[in-house]
Amino acid sequence: MRVFKKSVKLDHVCYDIRGPVMDEANRMTEAGEEILRLNIGNPAPFGFRAPDALVERMSEMLTETEGYSDSKGLRSAREAIVDYDKSKGIDGVTVNDVYTGNGVSELITMTMQGLLDYGDEILVPSPDYPLWTASVTLSGGTAVHYICDEAAGWYPDVEDIRRKITPRTKGIVLINPNNPTGALYPKSLLLEIVRMAEEHDLIIFADEIYDRLVMDGKKHVSIASLTDHLCITFNGLSKSHLIAGYRVGWMSVSGNKAQASGYIEGLNLLSSMRLCSNVPAQSLIAPALSMLEETKALLVPGGRVYEQREYIYNKICEIPGLSAVKPEAAFYIFPRMDIKEFNIHDDERFALDLLKQEKILLTHGGGFHWEEPDHFRIVYLPDMETLKPAMDKMAHFFSTYKQAD
Repeated sequence: MRVFKKSVKLDHVCYDIRGPVMDEANRMTEAGEEILRLNIGNPAPFGFRAPDALVERMSEMLTETEGYSDSKGLRSAREAIVDYDKSKGIDGVTVNDVYTGNGVSELITMTMQGLLDYGDEILVPSPDYPLWTASVTLSGGTAVHYICDEAAGWYPDVEDIRRKITPRTKGIVLINPNNPTGALYPKSLLLEIVRMAEEHDLIIFADEIYDRLVMDGKKHVSIASLTDHLCITFNGLSKSHLIAGYRVGWMSVSGNKAQASGYIEGLNLLSSMRLCSNVPAQSLIAPALSMLEETKALLVPGGRVYEQREYIYNKICEIPGLSAVKPEAAFYIFPRMDIKEFNIHDDERFALDLLKQEKILLTHGGGFHWEEPDHFRIVYLPDMETLKPAMDKMAHFFSTYKQAD
């Protein structure tokens, strides 16, 4: 009998946010055990609700959005995105430079498929959002990971980036604000990366999905606003407008598009092949981008996301053997474990041990292409009634934990 195996293209692809540890959590849930889930940035299960006006708009537009749209998206949506880009200081974007997608995830994959030949390299941060590495790999390229330096607030190490540029390097990925660290990059750092990209003629892929989820009075600067070099900027409504399940994202091409006419032709082809993205969700883009104040109350003192960030950071710092850089954006924190104190040599095993002992599900650092077994990510979206017992259980776990040899 013929046996069908998975493609060898998947041999170096991981997505451990929904990987083996989560599989075990699902098995435990099916067996009747209650799991505290701190692993996925999905606002809806934690009681976050989309603005009523958006839900009403979706309902109103259903009969008007039953057919395919233009492959790049509804013109009204793309016009609103152009205006949003202008508000961020990104010049030169027209409606023809904007592509809507079923979330940013689809567009990340599309941009890598349209660009990479076998042997091409893309610079990707470590830690990363793992879809970037997976998309590079599945497209035939090689993801070369540059270090984000925890001692420097998780900012990209510019010298490490410079050392890893080769004649095969075609682009650099910048995730700002960052997932999984919650870091927000300053303009001075972005300018250094711009100069490097210009010097080596690299495409800048700017993942900015969390640009409207910034705390502490800080302001997000879009790297595309600092250069006329070729840049593709990704954004969407999943996080800022709390509609992750609607799957609505976009990307904008800015800078020197003349040098990328062939690449853009490829993006147009791939966009047409999937016909179009979710049209009812596209109909929300224009009204959503006129409602940018809706979730800001969550991000200031007294707001739910802000207060949960404060709580989780302080509780982590109270646990002996743990430390963390305080996140400035998004809703993730990436704590460090003292691997000598806990004898940790396998961070996935640590995550499984925590799950089985304390019924807490999180993602180990290796799931974000962090090479040392000394970090994990917590999503602090659950409310205080969930976070408080979770952190008590975590403190109890680390008070006795020693990983078996």
